[in-house]
Amino acid sequence: MAKTQQLVANRGATFVNAFTTSPICCPSRSALLSGQYAHNTKTFNNSESGGCYGTHWREKVEPETVAALLERSGYSTFYAGKYLNEYHSDRVPSGWTQWYGLHGNSRYYNYTLNENGQIRFYQDEYLTDLLKTRTLEFITSIDATKTPFFAMVAPPAPHAPFTAADRHQQLFPDVEALKTKNFNLPCGPLEKHWLLTMPPSPLSKKTLTYLDTIYRNRWRSLMAVDELVEAVISLLESKNLLNNTYIFYTSDNGYHIGQFSLPYDKRQPYETDIRVPFLVAGPKIASKSLVNSPVALIDIAPTIAELAKLEPSTSMDGESILSKLHHDGIEERQLLIEYWGEGSEETYNPDCPWQAKDRLSLCSVDAECHCQDSWNNTYSCVRHMANDLDLIYCRFKDRENFAEAYDLSEDLYQMKNVAFEMLPSVRAKYDLAISNRPPKPKLKTRFATYIRVGELWCKVTFTFLHDKCKGE
Repeated sequence: MAKTQQLVANRGATFVNAFTTSPICCPSRSALLSGQYAHNTKTFNNSESGGCYGTHWREKVEPETVAALLERSGYSTFYAGKYLNEYHSDRVPSGWTQWYGLHGNSRYYNYTLNENGQIRFYQDEYLTDLLKTRTLEFITSIDATKTPFFAMVAPPAPHAPFTAADRHQQLFPDVEALKTKNFNLPCGPLEKHWLLTMPPSPLSKKTLTYLDTIYRNRWRSLMAVDELVEAVISLLESKNLLNNTYIFYTSDNGYHIGQFSLPYDKRQPYETDIRVPFLVAGPKIASKSLVNSPVALIDIAPTIAELAKLEPSTSMDGESILSKLHHDGIEERQLLIEYWGEGSEETYNPDCPWQAKDRLSLCSVDAECHCQDSWNNTYSCVRHMANDLDLIYCRFKDRENFAEAYDLSEDLYQMKNVAFEMLPSVRAKYDLAISNRPPKPKLKTRFATYIRVGELWCKVTFTFLHDKCKGE
């Protein structure tokens, strides 16, 4: 995406260690808007039963999103694109002055939008292009000298079905999926959660060829997004707004494509799925700067609140990233990564050789029925980074009480599970951090309970005053 690289990354900061706290659309988008972890938004996965656009979100969380905070403070707010997967309403969510929300999950043609409470169906107009048009119309209409504005544009690309615009259909004819060290790598029963060990593993040559096609189509679908970025920045510049506007560019999740013999999706706790692009440009942000400290999508809402000189909602779990812009090293941080599997007796595919009682999900014939999700693909992880530490520890909620851990400073491709080699005391600390994540407002106090200072673990209160330290 050359235009985005030139106009955003080269003008601002690239956060090289950026994560989603839930590697799946609906919980991740909820986290971005609210600044809260999934267990607080109660948006556990993409399903209605999993809380996606559920009652708790609509009644408790949505009124406290960053958009609602800004609108109450006098901002004109604008949303265009994919919202939450189970959104199929004529209702305009709280906090939005102008609203162009996509009904349901990702589509590129034949889609329905809620346009400020009016439902409209589009058949032939490519969605990313329409979102560009609506965004440009909004910015053109704004008198920023009188009314500050906040615009969020959410094209579904490169989500499935990753349909490119006609003008981009023939691009990248020779590009293939990246053949990383863990590409099409079979996994043993003690190496990975059982879902990754199910057959077929490794994938066949036919499926690998299909993955190359998907990889190309994903990139093709992003070309219209690149054009959208260019058009918006060009308009901001022509209106003399660019030098007083902050621009954030990110995604709701990563994706795997062939790693560990998993066909194509997200939902897994590996770096392919939990890392996201994260670019920020704006006033006083050094051009072409790199930030190594870990950040997450839950940090966007409190960051925007600080930029607007507003107090962030007390419900927010994230923290402003502005101080990290001036930090050369890696500020130590533990992030929670969590997901609740969607598998049920209703989600199995009768065209695949599995049964309803297996409670598997996303089993497709084009991927040789290697399923992407299951009822117990449910986990919580601590992603822990510091100058001398790069680790993830995950605990699965299943009958086997399975765990995975990887030292990414030595094992970048997560090929050696060291969970069962860790000292019991170290594993217990991470288990405690995962278990002690009660509802807000105590989450920050309990989840970030211990910081490491040499061999000491120091307890820190919510007010960041040292309570007491003890060697353990």
